[in-house]
Amino acid sequence: MEQEEGRRKKEPAVVVVLECVAGSSKAEEWGGGGDVVQEGDVVEAVRVGLGSGAESLDPPFKGGRAGLHKALHKAFKRGDTSVEVRVRGGRGLQACILPHPGGGRKQYVLRSLHDPNYVLGFGDRLESECLVLQGTRGTRVASALSKAQLQDGYVAYPWEKKMRDSLRIPNSSCHLSMLVLPKALDMNACRYESFEDTLARASAWLYSSQDSGIPVEFINVQSEALLTKISGETASATVNSGSLSDMSNLVNATLYGFEDYHGVDIGVVKAARLWYSSTAGEIPLEILLQEGDTRLGFAVSRTEEGFIYISSVVDDDEDNEAPSTRSGLRDLFRRAKEASKLLIISRVSNEKVLPWMISSSGSMSSMYI
Repeated sequence: MEQEEGRRKKEPAVVVVLECVAGSSKAEEWGGGGDVVQEGDVVEAVRVGLGSGAESLDPPFKGGRAGLHKALHKAFKRGDTSVEVRVRGGRGLQACILPHPGGGRKQYVLRSLHDPNYVLGFGDRLESECLVLQGTRGTRVASALSKAQLQDGYVAYPWEKKMRDSLRIPNSSCHLSMLVLPKALDMNACRYESFEDTLARASAWLYSSQDSGIPVEFINVQSEALLTKISGETASATVNSGSLSDMSNLVNATLYGFEDYHGVDIGVVKAARLWYSSTAGEIPLEILLQEGDTRLGFAVSRTEEGFIYISSVVDDDEDNEAPSTRSGLRDLFRRAKEASKLLIISRVSNEKVLPWMISSSGSMSSMYI
């Protein structure tokens, strides 16, 4: 008796699992079947039929697969073909009973109500065999992907609509930039400060702008090559750089050159492109004038860094609202003042009026007032 009990304990457990008879779960094929029962899932509960005649079966199922087929046969004979199956992990299957020819005895299978092409049956399996069945799902997904006919091509995209509807300022980028040229060391602009100096000047401009109350934040900085024509000593000093040691010196150089196919010496000036953005974004305002308006109701000034800002907004008379008030400019100005920030004018008629370049002499290209 003890030997027989010990042998039973050593025998691997047999469980009832779902087996795919026809088709496959659409979700299973593409790896998205988190809520769909799949081949190899261990059955934990079966409810056959509806209403008072329903039969609930729990493991261990008496007779295993054969016992469940008896319950399906009884329900089918009385015309009650509804079945609910719950598998390990909590997923469930709602299906109907269908007769299936096979073997010498009438067999029954389950057709998924969610996917009529998905037909499943019961099977007796070892726990280890279930793991093998479940492990083949990834293989089937890989096989389906390998057989798929993927083609490279171009598809249309509604750019005009997207640029009009998705941007706060239609057809305008929210990314702003400042191009900083290297500082010239002579009047002929033949020698320049190092690239490190150019980066330092770009950083100084950004930090000074922030200290002045300009609501901007850093995004990125990159080098930008600008072509120019060089000659004389400048050409001989830069074009003939060919050794590895010379190449390493170009990392921090702001002017180097090469000779094209026609023997013309071409110089490359390395500038810095500083990318930044507005911390609060851009807010479009339309200042409409009415008959009888004698003033706009605001004044503008310019910072050392080249930004144009609203320096003051008038207080209205009770009977005479200024255009600045009607447009909402006065409220924005007050909010900026409370936040200790300047209210910057970034565009006029959708044209940027922001500073955009610092020349090799140190002068700034921007709009004047």
